[in-house]
Amino acid sequence: MEQEFIYQAKQGDTAAYESLVRQHQEAVFRLACLLLGDAGDAEDAAQETFIRAFRSLSTFDSTRPFRPWLLSITANVARNRRRSIGRYFAALQRLVIITPRETGNAESESIQQWEAKTLWKAVQTLNVIDQEVIYLRYFMELSVSETAEILKVEQGTVKSRLSRALSRLREVIRQDFPLLYEGRQA
Repeated sequence: MEQEFIYQAKQGDTAAYESLVRQHQEAVFRLACLLLGDAGDAEDAAQETFIRAFRSLSTFDSTRPFRPWLLSITANVARNRRRSIGRYFAALQRLVIITPRETGNAESESIQQWEAKTLWKAVQTLNVIDQEVIYLRYFMELSVSETAEILKVEQGTVKSRLSRALSRLREVIRQDFPLLYEGRQA
């Protein structure tokens, strides 16, 4: 069905393109939000992503999956915005989109919320390349091949970047967030 929408959208059918937008808008927004750290900026980036994608649709290779191509555009838009937005790190601190697991225990929920916020802060201390690979693999739950396509690198590069990023994250947690580190050791 998606291939048919793509074909129709390439022919100028805006209703078909709107169907593609609806199908992928949540993923585009989530990635933009993760990379930019602000819901308002993410909405703008998502809108820009869909405009750019529509304008570039004629160059899209229909034999390839649409979602990684679209998320690649999203990542590029977000990178460009991040370069021009000096408040990137402050916005990330305001963003908490990790929801706690369902439990009946208020104390347990509070601990999970604290752990999520603390982990989020730890990820924010990493360099942008490490943040992107972690966001794509773990927050967006993309496969290694989808992550590779979005980052425009080989799958092996994704694996090695991810390994290094996770090692750095563990070290940051151990050094800068000892309570989180100790809690994970228990």
